[in-house]
Amino acid sequence: MPATPKKTNPSMLDVAHHAAVSIATVSNVINRPEKVAEATAERVRAAIAELGFVRNDAARLLATGTTNSIGMVLADLDNSLYVDMAHGAQQGADDVGLRLVLGNAGCDMRRQDDYLHLFDEARVAGVLLSPMEDSLDGIKRVRSHGRPIVLLNYEQAGVECCTVLVDNEQVGYLAARHLIETGRTRLAFVAARDEYQPVRARRAGVQRAVAEARGVSLDTIDADGLRFEHGQAVARALAGRTGRPLPDGVVAVTDDLGNGIADGLQSALVADVPGDVAVVGCEDNRSARSGPVALTTVELRGVEMGEAAAALLLEELNTPAGEHRHRTVSVRPALVERASTAPTGLGV
Repeated sequence: MPATPKKTNPSMLDVAHHAAVSIATVSNVINRPEKVAEATAERVRAAIAELGFVRNDAARLLATGTTNSIGMVLADLDNSLYVDMAHGAQQGADDVGLRLVLGNAGCDMRRQDDYLHLFDEARVAGVLLSPMEDSLDGIKRVRSHGRPIVLLNYEQAGVECCTVLVDNEQVGYLAARHLIETGRTRLAFVAARDEYQPVRARRAGVQRAVAEARGVSLDTIDADGLRFEHGQAVARALAGRTGRPLPDGVVAVTDDLGNGIADGLQSALVADVPGDVAVVGCEDNRSARSGPVALTTVELRGVEMGEAAAALLLEELNTPAGEHRHRTVSVRPALVERASTAPTGLGV
């Protein structure tokens, strides 16, 4: 007689029969092992391994109404700032036995909304969201289903929820102020995507630093994008323009952009970085340390932001309904000085 093929999706009942115990005992071994005698638990675990049983989380979800997972939707995992946020959030989740499930929006609002739908349908315990643009509708939808949501690096109008913010205006201010203090007087702010809240805030910080200084000018340059290649294109445009001197200090709104500017200027042999043009980025992306010139930048403390966001979410999850008070945690940015800036004279 041919052998009976192994069942590919054994059930909890199959495990119970195989181990000669009740379904309740199998459930206790999986969920509350302290209630089961060790010898019995070992027999059940052996049956689980032999049959290849995997718990059906969808079925468990119907009974409990939630999972032991939290969702995290990040703006752009190509940017190590968001990777750092994920590391911090994962540590916070691990500490209390929760799983972190990631979604990368790739700076695409439709994809971000798809992930919010996915996590909502999966009935995660809560959501961490780091958007770049207004996300009011998605946030309201998730919260209307009883799921707490915590925002990172974005201040959303029109809804009350916990938030972890870095002072992005201060990011721009620190970057420009550093150039001014190292003797640079012809500054340029290079950016794109002004609809992104952090970009607008950093621009305001640069403008504030220049307004406070004497004898310092500011040129604003649209890069058409925030990537390395967009910075290279800006450098080529600067090299090709006539009748105007090059800026002697550049604040790039992202590190990728700053690396591209430094590479483009030096490759075209039009300027030495930092001898002729000093360049500062804004993020302390990992690429800041490995670009053509080690990039001075402003650290946003992504790991700290992720840890703080996870803590706020857990606080809300563990507070009785109606008693939670939303709050904002602020993380202070810090300048990290590297080879792409060097003093040319006295500060202004």
